[in-house]
Amino acid sequence: MFLVGFPLLVVPFALYNMIAFLIGVGWNREIAHFAMMSGADWTLTPGDILIAFSILLLFVELLKSTRLSTRTIVDHLLSTVLFIGMLVEFLLVRQAATGTFFLLLVISFVDVVGGFTITIRTAQRDVTVEGVEKVTQP
Repeated sequence: MFLVGFPLLVVPFALYNMIAFLIGVGWNREIAHFAMMSGADWTLTPGDILIAFSILLLFVELLKSTRLSTRTIVDHLLSTVLFIGMLVEFLLVRQAATGTFFLLLVISFVDVVGGFTITIRTAQRDVTVEGVEKVTQP
């Protein structure tokens, strides 16, 4: 699969930047309004949709972490670079100082830490025994 060496969380990061810098849509703008059975009102915002999409991609990223290959290492390194870039943008860019971007940053952090942790745990269990020959009974 070609997506193994590519961090999927680049997609919501790019979407956030395209929308924030090119279109300038507010992340708290109401898209839809739902009356719940409890009597409460729930509003759906672009930020909510982007965060939900990012969490689904995080799930896929964590599944990708269970594979052991050179591409997995490259994927982890690129995810780390993405997290550092997002952290720098969050600290230095005015348009990134939102709750939505902060949650994207947290999702990226979970991807980095979870990916490395899962890969290390999986590698510990991947033990192969070489040099053992099968003994046959005469």
